[in-house]
Amino acid sequence: MTVLIAGGGIGGLTLALSLHQIGVPCRVFESVPELRPLGVGINVLPHAVRELIELGLHDVLDASAVRTRELAYFSKHGKPIWSEPRGLEAGYKWPQFSIHRGRLQQLLLDAATERLGRENILTSHHLTGWTETADGVRADFIDKATGKPAGSYDGAVLIAADGIHSAVREKLYPQEGPPIWNGRILWRGITRGNAFLTGRTMIMAGHEILKFVCYPISKEAGPDGKFDINWVAERHMPPTYQWRREDYNRTAKLDEFLPWFESWNFDWLDVPGLIRNCPHAYEYPLVDRDPIPQWTFGRVTLMGDAAHPMYPIGSNGASQAILDARTLTREILAHGPTQAALLAYEAERRPATTDLVMLNRRNGPEQVMQLVEERAPDGFGVVTEVLSQQELEDIAANYKRVAGFQVEGLNAKPPIVQRPGA
Repeated sequence: MTVLIAGGGIGGLTLALSLHQIGVPCRVFESVPELRPLGVGINVLPHAVRELIELGLHDVLDASAVRTRELAYFSKHGKPIWSEPRGLEAGYKWPQFSIHRGRLQQLLLDAATERLGRENILTSHHLTGWTETADGVRADFIDKATGKPAGSYDGAVLIAADGIHSAVREKLYPQEGPPIWNGRILWRGITRGNAFLTGRTMIMAGHEILKFVCYPISKEAGPDGKFDINWVAERHMPPTYQWRREDYNRTAKLDEFLPWFESWNFDWLDVPGLIRNCPHAYEYPLVDRDPIPQWTFGRVTLMGDAAHPMYPIGSNGASQAILDARTLTREILAHGPTQAALLAYEAERRPATTDLVMLNRRNGPEQVMQLVEERAPDGFGVVTEVLSQQELEDIAANYKRVAGFQVEGLNAKPPIVQRPGA
């Protein structure tokens, strides 16, 4: 029987493509009337890129995305703290890609439309509930814009890939409430700008209270000689700050946060210029949810941000959703579209993502910037005198252990989904 997928984001579309790859029919249901390439930049880590390559998407990804070369940390004065190679330069067999989130989603949507057929990707279908049947599950939908019924569909299992505000999770955990805000605000945008450092570098500068992240997401310069630079400005607000809690994705007002970064004009990057020249920026609260003790209820399970929303630290959000999709597909290949497959998937993925959610709350490898701020806030002195190499290596090693990727281990592993006869 058909697998029903609630949500047409990166996780849901990757799952649809993966199920098609093993010959299991599926159907994707998306609340919005049209899937459009929205959002800002993201990074897809090598272990997730590998799975997209297994789906035959290498060429379209490589044509659009930047092969991230390194991740580099800097103080608020623009002084280097530490850097590490990424992707192929780090010894992986697969690159790390920096790409516009909307572009990645569009690539997945195009592939899914071609392979599954447009009739199996339904928009204006918002899930309102489900019931278990003798041999599966029946899901009910409405057109959210009109409130009118959009039909009921029978399937073997229902997979909730419907994001941090998941309708399925809300029904399973009705007392949970809204996502948890930790006091930080993110302002995000994309600006046409000059290449910096290697031209394929992802940078993080600042400290725990004030931070700036940026990286290129266009592979080639445009006619103006500039690139699309994705940036994130972050501030940890004081306890008295009254954030507009009803808004999770609103247009940003540059004058509300630009003054904090006016002096961050490094000799290699003009931070205030990137902010000032951005045509349209967004404001987001930094939120996640507490890990939950169970994802699978009968023939229904959660995946991606519906299962484990986490802070965007270490570039893990989209990558973990992709790994969810591929692990779930592997178990469906082994057990069929059954509760047994859902439970086996959860047994592997829930502990791993729970660890990652909790580690991200401790700021992951970005601790190095805070240590420098605490020990040398005036910016004087050499960073190597402020932090020991061992401190840097310990932070990085612990994060990589929990995130589940190491060069040797990953390069030696087979792909998650191994098709019969492949």
